[in-house]
Amino acid sequence: MSRLLKWLFALAMALSGVGVAHAHEMSMAEMQLRETQRGEFLWQWGAGEKRPISQDLTPVWPQGCAADATVLRCGERGLAGTLSVKGVGERYSAAVVRVFWLDGQTRVYTLTQAQPSVQLYGTADDTRGMGEIASAYALLGVEHILGGIDHLLFVVGLLFLVGFRRQLLWTITAFTAAHSLTLASSALGWLSLRSAPVEATIALSIVLVAGEALHRRDTAARRWPALVAFLFGLVHGLGFAGALQEIGLPENHLLIALLTFNIGVELGQLMTVGVCWCLWRLAARWPAAQRLRTGLLYAIGSVAAYWSWLRIAAVLA
Repeated sequence: MSRLLKWLFALAMALSGVGVAHAHEMSMAEMQLRETQRGEFLWQWGAGEKRPISQDLTPVWPQGCAADATVLRCGERGLAGTLSVKGVGERYSAAVVRVFWLDGQTRVYTLTQAQPSVQLYGTADDTRGMGEIASAYALLGVEHILGGIDHLLFVVGLLFLVGFRRQLLWTITAFTAAHSLTLASSALGWLSLRSAPVEATIALSIVLVAGEALHRRDTAARRWPALVAFLFGLVHGLGFAGALQEIGLPENHLLIALLTFNIGVELGQLMTVGVCWCLWRLAARWPAAQRLRTGLLYAIGSVAAYWSWLRIAAVLA
């Protein structure tokens, strides 16, 4: 193994300890508001990973509402007006606000840096416009794919396997169709699998694609890369669905939120392919590019193998 490959392997193993914990998680904060009587709510943040969420996020209540550490009082007008959260987009990419109304209904609102506020109307009636929901969920989809290291490494592995030729179009289309199918099925409650086996299979899919891209033998993966992308795309879609379940879907606009989240994922995926194409064009002018290609595939495979060991251990634990 050349000095370059040794260096890349060491770097991959050093980074994998960080990557395994954040392979495709979104930094979500959750707040719960539970109405106990007209215009009065018990409220609290969920548990933060390392420190209280309140150190990073500050709610700005609608005008006429006043809160202490645990109780929000809004009077007869109720929880009506603009609710926003300061700090979204810094440590946390989104804040999920779950409101449990006195009549037993529940509403979920997702606040992001692009849309850090939501309009409330004092009841469970959700009159948010479709445009407001669409923009929020599309942005969350982009953030999820760009922050999901394992999903991105699988896409990069496909690029190494297929190359920038016509066959890549069918391969990426197959991956998109597959993960869209299982994302929708899981989000709508039609399909459910434990997250641990899903995460392990996602890691193994990266190992397989990286391994196939390293050699030039005429294997099934090289003959039918679109089929490989479709089969593993089904599993990656379940990973996307897990993130979407953490965010929650608005009941009144469930389909538009699901559709725009998926569109956001596709936009992030196309951005990744575009960046890789630019790097490929630059590398084509460099004689040592082929050796760098091998080193990168070893690095991708090493990180994915490490994830696989940990995730399989989690399944068996």
